[in-house]
Amino acid sequence: MKENSAADAADAGVSVVIPTFNRRELLLRALASVYAQTLPPQQVIVVDDGSTDGTGLALQQAYPQVDYLWQPNRGVSSARNVGIGQADQPWIALLDSDDEWMPGKLERQFQRLRETPEVRVCHCEEIWIRNGRRVNSGKRHVKPEGDVFDDCLPLCAMSPSSILVHRSVWSAVGLFDEQLPACEDYDLWLRIAARYPVALVKEPQIKKYGGHTDQLSNAFWGMDRFRIRALQRLLQQTQLSAEQYQAALAVLTDKTEIYVAGVLKRGRHAEAQRLREVLRTLTDLAPVQPTPASEQSL
Repeated sequence: MKENSAADAADAGVSVVIPTFNRRELLLRALASVYAQTLPPQQVIVVDDGSTDGTGLALQQAYPQVDYLWQPNRGVSSARNVGIGQADQPWIALLDSDDEWMPGKLERQFQRLRETPEVRVCHCEEIWIRNGRRVNSGKRHVKPEGDVFDDCLPLCAMSPSSILVHRSVWSAVGLFDEQLPACEDYDLWLRIAARYPVALVKEPQIKKYGGHTDQLSNAFWGMDRFRIRALQRLLQQTQLSAEQYQAALAVLTDKTEIYVAGVLKRGRHAEAQRLREVLRTLTDLAPVQPTPASEQSL
């Protein structure tokens, strides 16, 4: 059966998935931004990852139309995956419960997708607010578009709250890795970018809040150790072109060397040896890139 194209995506419908844990008031703000959309979604799913702050009751009173799912605390990846599994629309948008959308977010994304009907992934620029004040993002955080694989290698190049993805993409690349306690979005964007081009709305369409203590980036030290795991798995399990493999291997090599230097200072020699052995194996498995025709001897 022919898949819905981006051109008729607005008619096909959107499911919004919001994971949350003990963020009752922030969640209500996020939901207000969803229901203020100029192009409303057809389904809104909140997956409560074991909240104990009265989230369920507040949601029932303020937004009884929401599909509310509760589960014991298993982490944000599990919550997102449960929500994606319950989505009944062709397009799925994610929103973290501490962020909010601007009113035209979904409408602007579908306008952009209509310009490139073959594209099935779209994200947008964002405004950063930290500790109540707007901050400027650096040049390395400018959002990419098109073939974004290389852009996704050094750092997380897309925000979960900005993403709009056709359900066929999830079926092809899989869901969030629930074994990664952090950088789970970095891992998924790499798997998506290895196979799909990405559209971008260059005007900010989300407000991304930072500075609160329950953010994952504040909960774990050495975030690159999770990116290293993601890159290892990418090289081991994802079908990449020779160019993609070499680019990912180069970034893995840099991150591994920096991380190994740190663990050696702490006397963790076994961990350093293991990481070097994995890197050596992946280096040995690297595909040979064909010599360009212009460089071949006549």
